[in-house]
Amino acid sequence: MRTLASTLISFCLFAGAAGAQPSNQGADAMLKPDDLRAVAPALEAYAQRFVVDDLWKRPGLSRRDRGIVTVAALIARDQTVELPHYLALALDNGVKPSEISEIITHLAFYTGWANAMDAIPAVREVFKSRNIGADRLPPASGPQLPLDEAAEKQRATRVGEQFGQITPSLVQYTTDALFRDLWLRPALAPRDRSLVTVSALIATGQVAQITYHLNRAMDNGLTRDEAGEVLGHLAFYSGWPNAFSAAPVVKDVIEKRPH
Repeated sequence: MRTLASTLISFCLFAGAAGAQPSNQGADAMLKPDDLRAVAPALEAYAQRFVVDDLWKRPGLSRRDRGIVTVAALIARDQTVELPHYLALALDNGVKPSEISEIITHLAFYTGWANAMDAIPAVREVFKSRNIGADRLPPASGPQLPLDEAAEKQRATRVGEQFGQITPSLVQYTTDALFRDLWLRPALAPRDRSLVTVSALIATGQVAQITYHLNRAMDNGLTRDEAGEVLGHLAFYSGWPNAFSAAPVVKDVIEKRPH
């Protein structure tokens, strides 16, 4: 595995500094450092100083988790140019091909079918370059994780009472497709599935949904410090306004939870 500093200079905001490896095929359209310096030398300096030399080295969130958060944000925002590099970085830092497959499937529901479909070509090329075949991917169906029947009944009842008369299809699909199927798929741990969901909500400015899903994430094992680091990380990948729009909601959730 290449060192973090040498990879991130390619994976962060531009490509090619450390020399192309076979595992990183499919991203030739990304800018090289010389291209960036010719247009925005300050941007290159900020990338090196804050992202390469600091952000990805912070201890509050593992490199594996930062890979998950970044890939989720790029797919959620339909930003596929940088996706091959960050997919390679995620794989190098311990994210499994099966988990990446599940992230794409999960985000089809939470950020739209088209965004998930747009990610497929980039992921296909990265998988192909690493000889990752279908035998390493989760099956379309199979055994599921156990369901908390009481909690799911409470959720379904609440949503049904609020919206059942207005949009019964939305209520039914939310139960059948999401909480009694998608969330029970075992190839992505509940904590990581929640991390993907929260990251996508922050990255796309969907603050109204953060309270429920961040509480669920913390019930599934995400810590207070990790939640805070997700905000700081996503400021770089989805912009400061999205991070600060989410910050009061994240703060409220953390402060109301038992310590």
